Amino acid sequence: MEQLTTSVDVLFILLGAILVLFMHAGFAFLEVGTVRHKNQVNALVKILSDLAVSTVAYFFIGYGIAYGVFLGFNLDGALTTAMSERSGYDLVKFFFLMTFAAAIPAIVSGGIAERAKFYPQLLATFFLVALVYPFYEGMIWNGNFGVQDAIESMFGAPFHDFAGSIVVHGVGGWIALAAILLLGAREGRYGPRGHQWAPSSIPFLALGAWILTVGWFGFNVMSAQQVEGIQGLVAVNSLMAMVGGILAATFMGDKDPGFVHNGPLAGLVAICAGSDVVNPLGALVIGLVAGGLFVWAFKWTQNKLKVDDVLGVWPLHGLCGVWGALAAGIFGSTALGGLGGVSFGAQVAGTILGVALAFIGGYVVYALIKSSVGIRLTKEEEYEGADLAIHRIRSTQEH
Repeated sequence: MEQLTTSVDVLFILLGAILVLFMHAGFAFLEVGTVRHKNQVNALVKILSDLAVSTVAYFFIGYGIAYGVFLGFNLDGALTTAMSERSGYDLVKFFFLMTFAAAIPAIVSGGIAERAKFYPQLLATFFLVALVYPFYEGMIWNGNFGVQDAIESMFGAPFHDFAGSIVVHGVGGWIALAAILLLGAREGRYGPRGHQWAPSSIPFLALGAWILTVGWFGFNVMSAQQVEGIQGLVAVNSLMAMVGGILAATFMGDKDPGFVHNGPLAGLVAICAGSDVVNPLGALVIGLVAGGLFVWAFKWTQNKLKVDDVLGVWPLHGLCGVWGALAAGIFGSTALGGLGGVSFGAQVAGTILGVALAFIGGYVVYALIKSSVGIRLTKEEEYEGADLAIHRIRSTQEH
């Protein structure tokens, strides 16, 4: 019976890993549909290469920092144990959590699109996934450094983030903001003759949003990590928040397809934290606020602050992630129909910590790369839009 239970858990978390892995296709097509035609191939190549670098970084360093198990450096110990015990459950758990970690550079990629050098960005990916992300991940999801104990002692409950409103999305969004500010705007974006470039392919953008939306139910529901912990509540809350995000973005964005297709993503980012403790009506409200927040913040950052965030990843992941974490402390309370066990003060403390570590960590990584090898494309490269794959194909044909 024990073996059967373990095998079912392995399959359960493996399916979750596959669904979240598939979300990376969503990140890719969302970016491809938003950037200009001349940068579409680069976007596809970059997302896939980021995934490979993320896997190596997390396998050798990041997973060990977060959970104390360095799989890649201990062939006779940790890795052997993971291979033999519980049908390899620990290995599949690594796979599942790696897909979360790889979402960080995928998020950042959308913010700094069309102006970052390819290989320096891969270098940044390695350090973000090996060091910055798992440092905070381990604090929240593994109790490292006694942070959760300290928060619980001060506020009566630990910081609650069931599926990563802050741990994944907030961290990715605030790292992206640091990178965007360091790189600066794309050439020609602002100024006397500034351009507001429209999405290059609405169908690709919509396809990316749909893939992400479907995969998100693996992201949220499978965060239980074992069949015994699965909750239908998480699935229904994810659905209601998704719908709330769509409705708010549709009306506030005046049917703009870019806003409409990011609406469900805003709702899903926000519900990650409290999807296991809020009630469906609360989830709908969380999604409504998130969808409206994204539309307003995207316009504000682009037009007022002149922050050239191509896909709006800071409003979508950074700000909606913050809202979701705080909302878990509000709508998760029994007074508002939630299951309890949460504290608004704890949610504020954990959120501030995550935002600070992400922004500072991201700023340090990108500042060091910028000052050493450089990360910004030249003006000529930006205007030409040197498509990596097309350039390689033409070079091969010429020879």
